[in-house]
Amino acid sequence: MIERKTEMSIQDKLKILADAAKYDVACTSSGVDRKGKEGFLGNAESCGICHSFASDGRCVSLLKILMTNHCIYDCKYCCNRVSKDTPRATFTPEEICELVVSFYKRNYIEGLFLSSGVVKNPAYTMEKMCETLALLRYKYRFNGYIHVKSIPGAPEELLATAGYLADRISINMELCQKESLEKLAPNKSVKTIMEPMKMVSDTIAVHRLAIGKDARMERSQGNQYLPQSIFFQSEKDKIASVDKKLLINMLPQEKKRNALNSSVVDKFLPLGGTYPAKNRAFAPAGQSTQMIVGATPETDYHLLQTTQELYRRFDLKRVFYSAYIPINEDKDLPDIGTAPPLLREHRLYQADWLLRFYGFHAQELLSEERPNFNEKLDPKCDWAVRHLEEFPVEVQTASYDKILRIPGVGPKSARRIMQARRYGKLDFSALKKMGVVLKRAHYFITCNGKMMYHTPIEETYITHQLEDTGRKENWQIQHENTVRQMSLFTDFHLQQS
Repeated sequence: MIERKTEMSIQDKLKILADAAKYDVACTSSGVDRKGKEGFLGNAESCGICHSFASDGRCVSLLKILMTNHCIYDCKYCCNRVSKDTPRATFTPEEICELVVSFYKRNYIEGLFLSSGVVKNPAYTMEKMCETLALLRYKYRFNGYIHVKSIPGAPEELLATAGYLADRISINMELCQKESLEKLAPNKSVKTIMEPMKMVSDTIAVHRLAIGKDARMERSQGNQYLPQSIFFQSEKDKIASVDKKLLINMLPQEKKRNALNSSVVDKFLPLGGTYPAKNRAFAPAGQSTQMIVGATPETDYHLLQTTQELYRRFDLKRVFYSAYIPINEDKDLPDIGTAPPLLREHRLYQADWLLRFYGFHAQELLSEERPNFNEKLDPKCDWAVRHLEEFPVEVQTASYDKILRIPGVGPKSARRIMQARRYGKLDFSALKKMGVVLKRAHYFITCNGKMMYHTPIEETYITHQLEDTGRKENWQIQHENTVRQMSLFTDFHLQQS
């Protein structure tokens, strides 16, 4: 009787569950190209989903919600922990489908990001999420991008079903050390996170092999200069890390799994009607995870080593970092009112980029003796000032790998340097036109044997100069928490008033 009296409207539920989802990071390119089909609604563009721009200039976005913020777990850092007194709400699968289709037709969204608290048990919650995705794909014919967060501890067949129905699947690690996980999230374990992560990784690899692609994700297509993948020291290690024979032997099992997936999907759909074939690619946009920054005493070195190992072992598409915002009072957490470490989060993202695209290793960027970045410098500059024996680099003769490691030089400008120097001598004005950021680069390079200024190659001096150069940018990043997060309905009503 009480629930009937306090029954919420869909909009009231959306206000609660969209706000509760803001702590899940999903601002990423989709990684999927899927054209529209007759009889279906939507498509997917690999160029971007949250806070990205499509080729025609549109900013595309996701409807980011929880299925429910009811939760039986008591993770100390979570806004939805069972012991927290907070308004609760739950969407039905049909309500989520109606919201997605309605918003898509109004051009508000390009896809769905779906996560959830744990209701009853992981299996029940994951089944409800799979039911939602199955209805959306096969009843409502939604062909757009879907990112789903897996529930740790859910059965393998439900995890497989979610992977076939979604474009990207995430299994949040949250904390990178076992001790921290046991202290702050006693209902979770390393096993319930790592085992499904491995299952997803293996299944993605099998599907890539089945269509004639390499088992691992491509990270640097079309770049003749990029060095060999940073996660392998040799071709022998590369072959050993992805046992193709083992994966090929899994193909018959995968066909059985896909058949099982079809039967599971059938269970979620209403009787009658015709539906398209249920054989779909498994998580074509890969899998990702998220780690919390600042809730526990892990260093940047711990976080970066874990990130590197996750990329190596599970071929993740992305590792996301989330600066911890103190929302719960607990002796094991930072005090409420403590500023979230936004600048530290930003530096970790920059370091992650160096791991994936610039040929760096975590052990080069940090060490046990120096386990944290200088937050006032970007990680590439921080590495450079601690390795001045590598500099200055002569841009006229240096290899691509050396040029790529110069602060202020990115892959595009490095390629331009490699091409331009074939036809003549370079000078600093030419480097600027190529996109080199000289306010950082000039400390570390020479053009035809000459530096831009008579700069002493001395760590303290260069560090001070670079800190002063980045002061304005650092201030803006540290004060991002003063900017209001966009709310679809609040902004809509403001426009109407």
